[in-house]
Amino acid sequence: MLLDAASLYYRAYFGVPESVRAPDGTPVNAVRGLLDFIARLVRDHRPDDLVACMDNDWRPHWRVELIPSYKAHRVVEESAEGPDTEETPDTLSPQVPVIEEVLDAVGIARVGADGYEADDVIGTLVRRAGGPVDVVTGDRDLFQLVDDARGVRVLYPVKGMGDPAVVDEAALREKYGVASGSAYADLALLRGDPSDGLPGVAGVGEKTAARLLQSYGDLEGILAAVGDPASGLTPAQRRRLEAAREYLAVAPKVVRVAGDVALPEFDPALPAEPLHAQELEELAERWGLGGSLRRLLDALAG
Repeated sequence: MLLDAASLYYRAYFGVPESVRAPDGTPVNAVRGLLDFIARLVRDHRPDDLVACMDNDWRPHWRVELIPSYKAHRVVEESAEGPDTEETPDTLSPQVPVIEEVLDAVGIARVGADGYEADDVIGTLVRRAGGPVDVVTGDRDLFQLVDDARGVRVLYPVKGMGDPAVVDEAALREKYGVASGSAYADLALLRGDPSDGLPGVAGVGEKTAARLLQSYGDLEGILAAVGDPASGLTPAQRRRLEAAREYLAVAPKVVRVAGDVALPEFDPALPAEPLHAQELEELAERWGLGGSLRRLLDALAG
């Protein structure tokens, strides 16, 4: 089980009232919401391995070089030395180090890679996996990893931190009209995504993108059809796709997750008991983690 950590703690932050606070009055709604969600995942799915995948760089420079608008609207301050500063709610930012400390003390593996997003870490671990994988994320971008033949599916929280929907190839066909995770990636880059600053192809929405993929198989097939007068593309579709050739040449590298990221050594095994019990006890007292932490520890022990 691979957790898209930032996606999930954002969900927890907005899904749990900010009135949930530590003894000193500091909001801990994201911390407690995430711990409760992980407890439910462990209890319901009982994974052998559990990894929290981190955003060491939420806007990698190599993606920005290809598409400068990539996540540009979220930048508060650009940095030449490291990751740009992302716009984050004032009361969420201080909770992130607490989440990291608690996960480390519990013994849940936490893995990131400099210059890469959590999506790329997840993509790499999915590629390495020898058995079924559940990817837990609130980000539809990772639907591209769905692969029934390899047992890779996405658990996607539909509302806040509620029970996640299972996204497999049947779900992709029903919801988006595409037959695989790979086809979903092509659909996403054709459609574009304003939340990620991806322009897409002008005039090509989700349904049109799905029809093009149904007709021509994949992006390569669609681009081949642009150059084939007998392909059946409408004149408007041909003009739009031709005009977007420069974007379509680089978008696959930006949209598709990396699968070959060098990662540090780590132990992914689901811990049965806390790795650092004393430290965890101190964190629980300082931040008032109470029942949320207890439910997680009970789930791990169970």
